[in-house]
Parts: sequence; C-alpha cells; structure tokens
Amino acid sequence: MAAKYLLAIDAGTGSVRAVLFDLDGNQLGCVQEEWEHREDPRFPGSMDFDWTHNWTLASGCIRGVLKETGADPKEIAAISTTCMREGILLYDKDGSEIWACANVDARSTDEVSQLIKQYPGLEKELYLQSGEAYALGALPRLLWVKNKMPEVYEKTATLGMFNDWLIYKLTGILAVEPSNGSTTGILDLKSRSWDPSIAERCGLRSDIFPKIVESGTRIGAVNAKGAADTGLAEGTPVVVGGGDCQLGCIGVGAVEPGSAAVFGGSFWQYEFNTGVAQTDEKCRVRVNCHAVPGVWQFEALAFKPGLVMRWFRDGFCQLEKKLAAETGADPYDLMNRAAEKVPAGSYGMLCAFSDVMNFTSWRHAAPTFTNFELDPEKFNRYTFYRAILENTAMVTRGHLELVRETTGNAPKEIIFAGGASKSPLWCQILADVLGLSVKVPVVKEATALGAAILAGYGVGIYDSIARGAERCVKWDRSFEPNMENHKVYEALYPVWRKVYEAQLRLSDEHVTKYMWSAPGV
Repeated sequence: MAAKYLLAIDAGTGSVRAVLFDLDGNQLGCVQEEWEHREDPRFPGSMDFDWTHNWTLASGCIRGVLKETGADPKEIAAISTTCMREGILLYDKDGSEIWACANVDARSTDEVSQLIKQYPGLEKELYLQSGEAYALGALPRLLWVKNKMPEVYEKTATLGMFNDWLIYKLTGILAVEPSNGSTTGILDLKSRSWDPSIAERCGLRSDIFPKIVESGTRIGAVNAKGAADTGLAEGTPVVVGGGDCQLGCIGVGAVEPGSAAVFGGSFWQYEFNTGVAQTDEKCRVRVNCHAVPGVWQFEALAFKPGLVMRWFRDGFCQLEKKLAAETGADPYDLMNRAAEKVPAGSYGMLCAFSDVMNFTSWRHAAPTFTNFELDPEKFNRYTFYRAILENTAMVTRGHLELVRETTGNAPKEIIFAGGASKSPLWCQILADVLGLSVKVPVVKEATALGAAILAGYGVGIYDSIARGAERCVKWDRSFEPNMENHKVYEALYPVWRKVYEAQLRLSDEHVTKYMWSAPGV
C-alpha cells in the first residue's frame, strides 16, 4: 500500500494534538485536547505532569485524527514527535515513569540558591559549555528531587524529555535527542552529547542519562502496545523529533546557518541559526542545539507579549469584544484597524513589560506606561495598544543586537510565525522597527509541520531536512519596512532602553514588583 501521509504528535504546554499531513506539507486533519499541569499544594510553583492521563489524551488525539480524516493507518509513511521544552520525566529500572514536571515548573528556587551559594561561578562555567543557565534547566529540578523526594531520586534509572516519552509510548524505545536534551543544561554543546561531569559538579548522579540520537533518525516502529493504544498500524516507522522551537524553525524553513525566525505567542522567541557551537561571554542569551544536525541556535526570549495583549483586550477593550461577538469579527482585528491610524512611535509614549534577555540575571521590571499626555485625542486605548505592539518589536530589536554582539552576524530577513503573525499591523511594526523584510508562512503554527518534515526525511521521502522544508513550506506574504517609520523607531529605541533601565532599578530596589524574575535571582 502506497504511503500517503505523515503524522506529527505535538505535546504543547496547554494541549496535545495529532496532526496529519500529506507529503507536500498540506494539513489534512488535526485533533487537539487541552491538558492541565496541576500544582502540588505541598510545593508552591510546582507544575506536575500526569503521564497516565496525558497519554490517554495523546492516544485519543491520534485515534481522533485517523477518524476525522478517514486515513488508513497503513498509509502513514512515518511518525515524529515534538513538545514543550524543559519538561522532564524520570523512569525507574523497569522503564516506568515515577516523576515528571512540565516546562515552567518553578518549585526549585531553594535549589538555585543552594547551587549559587555552594558553587560560586559554576553557573557561568556551565553556561559556557552547555548554553544553559539555572533559570530553565534540569539541574535545579533534579537537585529538588534529591532534596525533597529522596526515595524517587534513589529509584531513578533514566531521565527523558516529553517528545522522547511519546516515542517511548509508541515503540518501547527510550532515547533523547540534542535539540530538547540541550535544554537540560547537561549536554555539551559542541559534541551534542551528555556530559555527566556537569551533573557531578552540582552534586548529582551521573548515571541516569540515556543514549543520544539525532533528530531525523528512524529509531524504531510502532509496537503492538502502541498500536493497541492509538489505532496506528503496528510496524509504522517512528522518527526522532525535537523541541518545539527547533521544529517550528524547520516548519518555516529556517534550517541553514544565518537564517532566523521569530515566533510570536504567549512568549516570543528569536531564533538565529549558526554553524558553530559558541556561547556569549556575558551569559545573556541561551544557546541550543538545532534539530538539524550540525546547526545550533541562539535563542532570546521575550516574556509574556501574548499574555499582555490578552490582558489589555480583556481589561480595556470590552467594546471591541462586544462588537466582535455581534459581527463574528476578531476583537484584535478591530483594535488593529484603529491602532493603524496612530502614528509610528505612539506620539512618544513608551511602555515596559519584558526586558531584553539577560539569561543568568533574568528579571523584568514592573509593567509601566510612561511619557503620555492628558490628551484623549492622541492618548486613548488605541495608542496604548499600539505602544504594546511597538514595545515587543523593540525587545526583538534588542535580541537581534544581543546575538549580533556575540556572533558578529545578523539576518538579512526575518521569518515571523505564531499567533502574533496573524496581525498585519504587528508584522509591519516588526519590519519597521528592525528595518528588515518580514516573511510570514501560510502555516503559522509550524511546529507540527516541522515534525512531519523530520518524519519524511527519516524514511527517505525528502533527501535532506532543507529539501523537505523547501517542498512543504509555503509563503503567505512579505512585509517591507517603511523607512520613514524606521527612522522614528531608531530614535525611540535608545530612549526605551534608558526608560527600561530606570524601571528595572526601581524593581531592584523593591520600590516596585518585578513582572517576573528567575528562581534565585
């Protein structure tokens, strides 16, 4: 029977989904289930992952997409997986899950403080080797398990990530790949393999790390239990996937060194590809392995732009929400149309939410709007709204500069994907602030497409990951910078940096509350 389909399983922060594609990257069906990661009331900031219930949801999505599309499981050429990064699972010697936490679990503040106190200077030393800091990595979480759940720590035989867990449930084979594995902070960037001495230097065990297998490798096939759970055909090839941002880059064609992408959602990620495993001497920006072998990524994160937008919509734009409900429009579209009439620079008004990334001293000032006048014609809710859009683009400008300082390189254009790229106004503001062309793909939620491309590459449908992306990625439109607006933003950017510096100082002095700060900072 001829192969017709590629299946991606995507375990995100808020939901899991199964997405079926044809061999040209066209999405044929998607079934999604929301899931929750509950806090253990004993441990503030915890974010537990329920592997039993969540596998029921994931396998149900697979059955659902097969039913929705009417696809014959035997015609699926290959399957791959992707997931939220940073989340980890621990297994015992029998291969049973015994502990897991999701990506932004924040229970290990005490352990970060312990590491900083016991081993001064170690975080920088480990960052220069691994590209990771304590803020998001696995080291403080493993130390938390050692300190707070010693019986689990003693039983632990293997550590894994969520995309690899999905493969394990399908095939019975457990391995970790470099793109998500590197987010643990326990991989050596250059060799793309575990360095157990990193764990040892933090007072942790060094015997719990499974084999590393590169993304795009055919690792096995759906076994009898995997088939019974999901409705897939036993023997269907399974290909190693990767972390969500790295696979999102594949899904928008950012696969070669020098290419760059911005993903705009609840958080914004700037990803810049490089062919050299290097880090930032000042430890400000994250570095990960790409899911493309031989490629690495500088990653700079902006905190909560999508959540700021939702807050503003729900807190101040009830009229637009009411009109949207009556007409079937999107309230953001109504807000965008009005904000388009506000001139670039929002009459000089500025706001502060996320800071430019500073990985080993990561904190964000209290949210602030400033430099506005008591003139309702100029300074109304649409001006405030546009200032939020401009603010996020300013943070992105800061991230491009940060990476250029470290690598000496900057992109010639930006690929923009994620929910924010659905806003033409935000796309144009990003182009104007950066002074670069901004390309938007047809498939804006590109993570699952990246997994499908890897699946096809792993079974020989595509000669290379780059060729697979060329075949599957299609473009919606391109936004060229308005150079007059760019001049306005060039003048405004250094002012915004000074305003942010002052606001951050107020939070450092405990006059105002941080919007967010990393554990132990």
